[in-house]
Amino acid sequence: MATSLTIHQRALRSTVARKALMAVTGLILIVFLLVHMYGNLKMFVGYEAFDHYAHWLKGLEVENGVTKAGGIMYPIMPAGQFIWVFRAALLLAIALHIWSAATLSAKTVKNRGDKYQVTKRQAQTYSSRTMRWGGVIILLFVIFHLVQFTVVPGILGGHAAEPHTMVLAGFQQWWITALYAVSILFVCMHIRHGFWSAFATLGGNLSANSRKWLNIIALVVSVALYAGFMIMPLCVQFGILK
Repeated sequence: MATSLTIHQRALRSTVARKALMAVTGLILIVFLLVHMYGNLKMFVGYEAFDHYAHWLKGLEVENGVTKAGGIMYPIMPAGQFIWVFRAALLLAIALHIWSAATLSAKTVKNRGDKYQVTKRQAQTYSSRTMRWGGVIILLFVIFHLVQFTVVPGILGGHAAEPHTMVLAGFQQWWITALYAVSILFVCMHIRHGFWSAFATLGGNLSANSRKWLNIIALVVSVALYAGFMIMPLCVQFGILK
């Protein structure tokens, strides 16, 4: 009996730890998306400001048409090094988030028992019911996004030396804008449930009032991200930015 109880306690601790890991990494990714959205909105400040920001992230500065070393964390770190450290940390967060989600999902399926049993649906929102396959769609979208702007910059037009030209060339194509509209919708649906779930896991839903505010904040964050990410592609598509 004691051994059986110990095994159960270990399994419970493992589940709690994985849920906490998924919550923390999810919140890290949400913060990244907010910062990324801020960078995208620099297109409305001016193309020069957007290009300066993009080069700054990669350890470059352009002054009077001359490109030189500089950028974020320079000279504390060698020019261009921080972006790789950041990418590695972000990739680790994504990998841990996917791993924790996949292992928890597998455990849920295993513990569900006979698939012919009648089960009561626990998740009430559409966002929560689409978390698993929605996550796969988001992963495919992220890969496409990286290929378009990082791995093979300029593949859809524009020049890496002038990042704003790649943005304009991409979103002037209707199917790219439509793809982003649908993909970002899945991202924000994921965030809608994930934001609430993360804080609930970390102990933020201790009362009915806190649960209500978590739902409100989760909705506001997801809507703000969708609007913030889509306003620039739509303005390019309809010729407001050109």
